[in-house]
Amino acid sequence: MKSLLTVVISIALIAGIACLVVYPRSEVVTEVVEKTKTKVREVRSRGTVQDRVDRHGPEARARFTPYFEAAGVSYPPQSLTFVGIKDSKTLELYAAHQEGDVTFIRSYPILAASGDLGPKTKQGDRQVPEGIYRIEYFNPNSSYHLSMKIDYPNAFDQRMATEDGRDNLGGDIMIHGRSASIGCLAMGDEAVEELFVMAAETGRTNIQVILSPTDFRTGVQSEDLPIPEWSPSWTRKLHESIQNELTRIPSPPK
Repeated sequence: MKSLLTVVISIALIAGIACLVVYPRSEVVTEVVEKTKTKVREVRSRGTVQDRVDRHGPEARARFTPYFEAAGVSYPPQSLTFVGIKDSKTLELYAAHQEGDVTFIRSYPILAASGDLGPKTKQGDRQVPEGIYRIEYFNPNSSYHLSMKIDYPNAFDQRMATEDGRDNLGGDIMIHGRSASIGCLAMGDEAVEELFVMAAETGRTNIQVILSPTDFRTGVQSEDLPIPEWSPSWTRKLHESIQNELTRIPSPPK
């Protein structure tokens, strides 16, 4: 019996040596270890919306709550309105009192936004949409630090596409961090932390996003706005609806 056990152990040792010869540590074990470390880092870096609010909230609130206090609006507000003006590359922030009055809080520079005036009509046209939108969801694990998805294409976009016979409208239009963008609004990391925190604490369904080619409150009329020749025939109709929506939003103080 002892002799048989010795033989078995010897065979096992030989097999182990053979495995090491065929699969050297530098090519197999090291690769497995590195892949495991990468996966662990990825898992650790992922988090929930609340995780991001907990992480960035204290510093973000310290930066933006003075603006709410100066405007006389309690935080978190009843609702928020983001007004993105394409030609001036600004994102204006408005909040509603409990009585429902909308008050200007502050504006942020849009660091990058591709395309021209005129609506987004298809995938790959690099256009920032124009219209009246909602926040569809928050992405706490965005490649662009943090992001909030706008619900493009909305019902109007889809209806116009059906009438035009268009499909493949594109999507994934975000308000996000960093300073580069194709069709989205790149706000920079610090600004998007503030917008993300206040939006999450106000509530996604209490947020409106107005994306306008210009500030129609300055006296520019939709019919006078120069638009590219490629713009669809319903562009003026869209701009009129945006102009009408902006009439209930006070202009920022000068």
